[in-house]
Amino acid sequence: MIRQQIHFTFNSLSKYHYFRNGITFDNKPLMEQEKKYLLQSLYPPLMFIIVIWVIRLGEMFSGVDLGFLGIYPQTAKGLIGLVTSPLIHSGISHLFANTVPLFVLGACLFYFYREIAFKTFVLIYFLTGISVWLGGREAYHIGASGVVYGLASFLFFSGIFRRDIRLMAITMFVTFIYGSMVWGVFPEMFPEKNISWESHLWGLVVGMVLAFYYRKEGPQKKKYDWEDEEDTEEEEMEAKIAAFEEYYNKTRPQKDDPDNISIKYHLRDNQDE
Repeated sequence: MIRQQIHFTFNSLSKYHYFRNGITFDNKPLMEQEKKYLLQSLYPPLMFIIVIWVIRLGEMFSGVDLGFLGIYPQTAKGLIGLVTSPLIHSGISHLFANTVPLFVLGACLFYFYREIAFKTFVLIYFLTGISVWLGGREAYHIGASGVVYGLASFLFFSGIFRRDIRLMAITMFVTFIYGSMVWGVFPEMFPEKNISWESHLWGLVVGMVLAFYYRKEGPQKKKYDWEDEEDTEEEEMEAKIAAFEEYYNKTRPQKDDPDNISIKYHLRDNQDE
């Protein structure tokens, strides 16, 4: 299943971006350039994943529990978690559950939104943590799931806010692959699991807010020549209508005011014939 997700992602990334930029498959220089961009987009999420795996393996072999580096809301000792919390995981299963979505969603972010990808990732990372520190339960919150939810939310809402049918493909991709993640913001759905649903919730909110805030940056809706022609025709028609209304108002017959009506009588004598 995981292998299929990654394979589907790579195919979707390449084919979609060729279509998005009008690249034909016989244009080898542009195809090579896009392949280069694709490979470059894999490095940031891959490096982040390597870091969190090294930290977890270091915990296992050293026997040290780094859970105290998580976010503990509304305390001074919990502030360190704003930096370290997404790097700490409770176990291999917890880490593995975040690894694949981090890689897939991170690659999508750095490939399709590469102009704003780095600052978006950093803001999701820290704003989610700050929100959890301000409004989370009194417990240590660890794990990168907040970042995962932030990435998924950003990719989902960006296509909607930008009103670009091409970017909507990414919205549909996120919905199809990770749509079930939405249940993670409801603690009642997993009463037996000790999960930080606050991280999920605030990651979702932060991603949506950033998608709206950066809607004018990064990839924009492509405007075709025929759309410009339609706009020109509409403007010309509006100008003609305005000119006609102005001419009609100046030249139309004025209605008589009933108060100013005067009646003239012509009297003449009746004469017998």
